[in-house]
Amino acid sequence: MTVKDELMGLLRQFTTETDRYVDVASERDSLYRTDLHALSIMIGAAQAGLTVTPGLLREELNLSSPATTALVDRLDSAGHVTRRRSDVDRRQVHLEMTDRARATGAALFAPLARHINGVFDEYSEEQLALLRDMLQGVTDATVAAKNETAGNAAAS
Repeated sequence: MTVKDELMGLLRQFTTETDRYVDVASERDSLYRTDLHALSIMIGAAQAGLTVTPGLLREELNLSSPATTALVDRLDSAGHVTRRRSDVDRRQVHLEMTDRARATGAALFAPLARHINGVFDEYSEEQLALLRDMLQGVTDATVAAKNETAGNAAAS
């Protein structure tokens, strides 16, 4: 078995274990997997200075309009997001995470972050930079494969 084969196996195992973690964490707080994905997207958007709209969530999560409405309603009812009309275009709704959502997210992912940071602490900055670059490349390759697969499905 080559190192590349071992890495592919470890990536598959990491994906499986991440899914299992999300299942356990979301069940504890009665959240659906899609709810957690939506909150993750909102965190990333906030860090990038982007405004989150239901349309952005629909596109990012590949949901139908009714499913997106149900998702936003669930997050709103649970106190994780608030809806606010745009100051520029009153027809557009902006979604904002609440302090409760941030606290829930922190509680859900703090154990995972703590354990992973413990692993990171074992490596030098140069090694971590190499790993960062590799993970970015793997992520980019995964997005390219997704887009290729989606394109092939649309052509069929």
